[in-house]
Amino acid sequence: MSQTVLLTLGRLPKALELARALHGAGCRVLVAEPFDRHLTGASRAVDRSFVVSAPAQHRARYLDEMLEIIERERVELVLPVSEEILYVSLLHGRLPRETRLFSMSTSNLLSIYDKHGFVARCREAGVAAPTTFELGDAGAHELAAHSATVIKPIYSCSGRGVEFLAAGATLPVRTEAAIVQAFVAGELLSTFSVARAGRLQSTVVYRGVVMQGTVAVCFERVELSPAVAAWIEQFVAATRFDGFVSFDLIVDRDGQVWGIECNPRTTSGIHFVAAADLARAVLDPALAGEFHYKDARYLQQFYPCLTETQSSIFGKRFAHNLRHLLRARDVSWQANDPWPFISMPWSSWPIIERAMRAGTSFGEVAMQDFSWPGEVANSTEQACQTAVPT
Repeated sequence: MSQTVLLTLGRLPKALELARALHGAGCRVLVAEPFDRHLTGASRAVDRSFVVSAPAQHRARYLDEMLEIIERERVELVLPVSEEILYVSLLHGRLPRETRLFSMSTSNLLSIYDKHGFVARCREAGVAAPTTFELGDAGAHELAAHSATVIKPIYSCSGRGVEFLAAGATLPVRTEAAIVQAFVAGELLSTFSVARAGRLQSTVVYRGVVMQGTVAVCFERVELSPAVAAWIEQFVAATRFDGFVSFDLIVDRDGQVWGIECNPRTTSGIHFVAAADLARAVLDPALAGEFHYKDARYLQQFYPCLTETQSSIFGKRFAHNLRHLLRARDVSWQANDPWPFISMPWSSWPIIERAMRAGTSFGEVAMQDFSWPGEVANSTEQACQTAVPT
């Protein structure tokens, strides 16, 4: 299974997880990243890192630079990690014949990534999702008058712009497109799956136990219930999804599963997957089967979990946060590859410094240079295939 693989992001622990798994499978691992230093670049699993332009500011230049790396390094597999997948997917139709891109087309991804479009896809698939309107629609005001609601930008990640309102509250005025969604009470679960041409291959289910805003920094793996499995399988089959796919789901007190949003990429659930199974799912999807899990029920991102625990020291959550900080295994630490964890404050400082200056979360700042503007360049998108098997 030895291949040259290009990871299209290096700053997140998810990228480090993939790099180590692929290196263990005999691959040569490369990383393309707008920051000149990053978490994954400190790993012995990485052969070389390349600095590229930030696609949110320089889309055409970014794509040209990616193509240059792919051609020069004879990359056989291009592997998106997180939000950058929307830009990387624009490479469909431009890659060398021998290069495989682990992504569907941009149009397919956007139809699910768009939070309003996702609800429509749920309806088409016959799975449940909360009542949802675009902010500004008459139906949104009627919904807000009688129901607790959640306001979200149509394109956002890391909890950016999420606002919870009580029933009867006045809807906010926003300059960016957003949705108004009925709030569903219940247990919030997150999932991470690999799908192949509409067939679900394997799934991890987990829940946040220490939160930084709406983002989990410590998480617990839970068993996949038949109801959750059925919801995901039905959605994946109806959309013929291909690649990494992750969902936020609510299970209400009656056991009904509701789809809240979809991320057509990796999420923190990837950290629970055994390295050999993760590599196999990426390198040879035809042979991939059910995931085996690591020997850990609780995992954390230590530094943000520590920060959250410190900030809660005089609050009700301190004992809870401290208990999980002490019991959970860090996702980046590995005794035979220690430098990513040890050097994380240094390698992540450009993001930390920007977050401190802006007074916002690390997660939001970490994705700013991959934020999606809400439109696709028509000339590029027309060249994209509508569905490309990985």
